[in-house]
Amino acid sequence: MRWITLVNKMKFALLASGSKGNCCIVKAGNTQLVIDCGSTKRYLSGCFDQLHVDHMQSDGLLITHTHTDHVSQLKMFYDVPVYAPESVQGNRVTTIMPYQHFQVRDIDVTVLPMSHDCEHTVGYVLKCQDKKMVYITDTGYIKEEVKPYIQNADYYVFESNHDIEMLMQTRRPVYVKQRIINDYGHLCNEDSAYILSNCIGDRTREIVLAHISQEGNTRELALQTLKQTLVKKQVSLDRMKLYAADQFSIYIGGGKE
Repeated sequence: MRWITLVNKMKFALLASGSKGNCCIVKAGNTQLVIDCGSTKRYLSGCFDQLHVDHMQSDGLLITHTHTDHVSQLKMFYDVPVYAPESVQGNRVTTIMPYQHFQVRDIDVTVLPMSHDCEHTVGYVLKCQDKKMVYITDTGYIKEEVKPYIQNADYYVFESNHDIEMLMQTRRPVYVKQRIINDYGHLCNEDSAYILSNCIGDRTREIVLAHISQEGNTRELALQTLKQTLVKKQVSLDRMKLYAADQFSIYIGGGKE
C-alpha cells in the first residue's frame, strides 16, 4: 500500500479512530502532518510501514488533547515539531491557542476550541491552496462561533461517537454514560449528522465519520443516520463519498491522483 500526493492535491490516511487510539496523516503539497498519535507503537509503526511513510520526516504533529488515546506514542515523534493546546513533554513543543492561525510549510492550520472533559481540547481546519479539511473529534457539541470556520470543506473527519439508545443499553456505569452524552463528552449520531448537514457545501466531496464507539454504536448505524439526515436536507449523495471509520484499519481519503 503506497500513497503519494501531487502539489495541488490533499490526501489523508486515518490509521486509528476511537477510544483505543487515534492517528491521522495529512499530506498536501510538499508537507506531511500527523494529527494525534494514540494507539500502540507496534500498530502505528505497522501502519506507517504499510503506507511507506517515514513518520519522523513529518513537518509537524498536531495534538487535539492530552487523553491517552490521542498522545500515547509521543515518544515516536521525538524529533518532530509538536503543536499542542497545552503543555506536553518535549523540547520542540509549541503551545497553540483557540482560533490561532499558523503555517506549517504548505499547510495553513486553524485551531478550533472543542467542548470535552479534557481542558483545552481542539479541532483543526487545514488548508492548502484550494483544498480544505476539517478534523473534529472528542466534543460534546460545536460552539456557534466555530461553525463558520467549518463551512463548505472538501473533506471532513468528524465525530459520530454513539447512538443514544444503544449507549444506554450497554453495561457501562451510569456516570460513564452521563459523561459521554453531556456537553463535555462526545457527539451522538444525530447531532453529528445535523451539524454536518448544515456545514457541508458545494465543494464537499468526502465525509469520514470518526471516533465511533465499539459498544454504543455501529459503523452502519452512524452512516445510516447521516444519510437519512442528508436526504431530508435534499443533499445529493451522488457527489460525495461517505465512510465510517473502524478503530483499527487504514482508510485513505482525499484527492485522487
